[in-house]
Amino acid sequence: MHVQEWLETVPAMAVYVLVGVVIGLESLGIPLPGEIVLVSSALLASQHGDINPWVLGACATAGAIIGDSIGYAIGRRGGRPLLTWCGGKFPKHFSAANIALAERSFQKWGMWAVFFGRFVALLRIFAGPLAGVLRMPYWKFLIANVFGGILWAGGTTAVIYSVGVVAEAWLKRFSWLGLVLAVLVGLTSMLILKNRAKKAAERSECATGAETPAPADVSAEASPTVQVGAAQK
Repeated sequence: MHVQEWLETVPAMAVYVLVGVVIGLESLGIPLPGEIVLVSSALLASQHGDINPWVLGACATAGAIIGDSIGYAIGRRGGRPLLTWCGGKFPKHFSAANIALAERSFQKWGMWAVFFGRFVALLRIFAGPLAGVLRMPYWKFLIANVFGGILWAGGTTAVIYSVGVVAEAWLKRFSWLGLVLAVLVGLTSMLILKNRAKKAAERSECATGAETPAPADVSAEASPTVQVGAAQK
């Protein structure tokens, strides 16, 4: 079942809690589809009045900030052995190459890696724990964490909700236009494919004709017997 279809079956309060928990666990360092859940919930809020986008954005923001802070504390306490353990449990996400890439980003950008990492799936998982492992001062981490969480979670909710409202109104008003466009696209694709098939057949025929050898000129090459008889006469 699609995420949005499943969310339609649960109460609004459960959606708020789910979004906050999933994003919090992802920010803590557990690979979960936090962005997919947030986008699906914001889109659902644009289509159903039961879900308040302001409450949804606040829950997503709280989950992001709290999860990152817990991840920072775990990383600071566990150190590099924690990353090694995570690599054994989640080799796809916590591979040596991914850890090295995230660490280079932190060394180069510092607290900005925490801020902008919120918008990158890989760094979103690493940001909290890795900042703790690298002993980034907590006040720097907290500033980047709060502003990054507000901008990512709140901004994503606002943008997807607005787009969903506009898209729904547009589709209701111009549903017939969408049908016409779909038919035109289908016909155009069919004509293009037929034209390409015709040209390919013509090229194949030309290539076959060029490879067929011309008939030998029998009159130009007389047999030895005929030539000897002509010489005796």
